[in-house]
Amino acid sequence: MSTSKRSSREISLERAEVLKNRIEPYLEAKEKISTGLSLKEEIKARQNKIKEILGATDDDWNDWHWQIRNRISDSDQLANFLNLNEKQKQDIDNVGKKFRWAISPYYLSLINPEGEHYQDPIYLQSVPTGLELQEGIGSADPMAEEFTNPAQCITRRYPDRLIINITNQCAMYCRHCQRRRNIGETDIPRSKEELLEAINYIKNSPEIRDVLITGGDPFTLSDDLLDWLLGELDKIPHLEYKRLGSRMLVTLPQRVTPEFCEMLKKHHPVYVNTHFNNPLEVTEESKKACEMLANAGVPLGNQAVLLKGINDNIHVMKKLNHEILKIRVRPYYIFHAKGIIGTMHFRTSVDIGIEIMEHLRGYTSGLAIPTFIVNAPEGKGKTPMLPEYLIAQGRGNVTIRTWEGEIIQYPNKDEDIIF
Repeated sequence: MSTSKRSSREISLERAEVLKNRIEPYLEAKEKISTGLSLKEEIKARQNKIKEILGATDDDWNDWHWQIRNRISDSDQLANFLNLNEKQKQDIDNVGKKFRWAISPYYLSLINPEGEHYQDPIYLQSVPTGLELQEGIGSADPMAEEFTNPAQCITRRYPDRLIINITNQCAMYCRHCQRRRNIGETDIPRSKEELLEAINYIKNSPEIRDVLITGGDPFTLSDDLLDWLLGELDKIPHLEYKRLGSRMLVTLPQRVTPEFCEMLKKHHPVYVNTHFNNPLEVTEESKKACEMLANAGVPLGNQAVLLKGINDNIHVMKKLNHEILKIRVRPYYIFHAKGIIGTMHFRTSVDIGIEIMEHLRGYTSGLAIPTFIVNAPEGKGKTPMLPEYLIAQGRGNVTIRTWEGEIIQYPNKDEDIIF
């Protein structure tokens, strides 16, 4: 039957069937991808077991200070909660002599204690493996932050924005951390004197309109100190907004309290970027923390890192983006993992990231599509990596490839219309 003899409804139904077939592989795969919300009963049972072993009450568990005081950082102690074999314990001990590690009781509860740990995306992000000790691979500071540090606490790579590194402390020490060189064995928040030097640098740099407060994790600091710092930044006329970078929404969501949200509300516009890497991290607790911040008027973005064995899969990454959107976190970036010493086993090819982007554009809503970024070495900045959609440019036309792979000609000229 020719197109001219078919009704628009028939054509539409045929097209709908094509689109349905395109999404079928994901619909089948997503049923096998667990989330923290889908496993909430199992996670709750693990939490009760951890509380029992640690002698903790519900009030203790929900107190973020208690969570930090009771971080697990010893293989023998970890073996009280997880079924570890001798090799795993030996790996933990050997790595611990070189790189610090610690895991919050909350994040520990997301690990299946009887599972295959070297296939568990939560375990791999939080507990050391022997792969961290590969010699001669990676760099301590591939971003050359040492040479983009014009004042205390500051990293500056761009014309109109900069970073304040406010502490080296985190709720836990992620195994893919980009600043593990700063962690050490002691938690050292920056002094007010150092922070005042950073503030004065910003005051004297009228081109700076955007400041990111990071670390470490700024959410490890007290409400009062953050309140003071944000208040000082509020006084700078040319500063348009502040951003906070924190993974504690993922690793210790109990940090987000009503008092904390009230404090942030005094300093709008404030944005928070967090760091979900896998759907298992989207739990009842992280959902509550994100919704509290969103209800306080704080826009939330996610900066995932592309990690082998964690999220280097087209369906897992799409599921992650869908899950965080449901808790009001906008996918912002997917970072290609940096070449940090001790983390190279997580690094994928750039091709994997581009393949993931190919299976997002057109296959899901634009809200669920972050930008895939390679950080150029030596602090040269974020560089977007995109599938090739512009095939050729010609006089008056460009050749483009659609998300479905169809090659078409598109007009490319200024229309000479006279008003």
